[in-house]
Amino acid sequence: MRRLVGSMAWAAAAVATAVACSFSAGSGVSVDKNDLAKEISAQLEKQVGRAPESVDCPDDLKGEVGATTRCTLNDAGKTYGVDVNVTKVEGTDVKFDLKVDDKPQ
Repeated sequence: MRRLVGSMAWAAAAVATAVACSFSAGSGVSVDKNDLAKEISAQLEKQVGRAPESVDCPDDLKGEVGATTRCTLNDAGKTYGVDVNVTKVEGTDVKFDLKVDDKPQ
């Protein structure tokens, strides 16, 4: 089976993407690191036309404006950093921007 690998940089496709996600967690709102990775992958698939091979996030994302985390995107043997920044929280809705590094690590 042949696999098509895009030649474009992920960064060109996801410079600053606003993502609205809805998560609920007990007394404090946070986005589970696995759910965050899935959402990043889904958003990149919408923009690029295919999902990266994997996205990994080291920590849960706090549901507080200004909270950040740094995830990694792996595809075609290359690894990119992904910065995630919470821009708005309404109840259990956590909205965040993501930015993929311009160059692989």
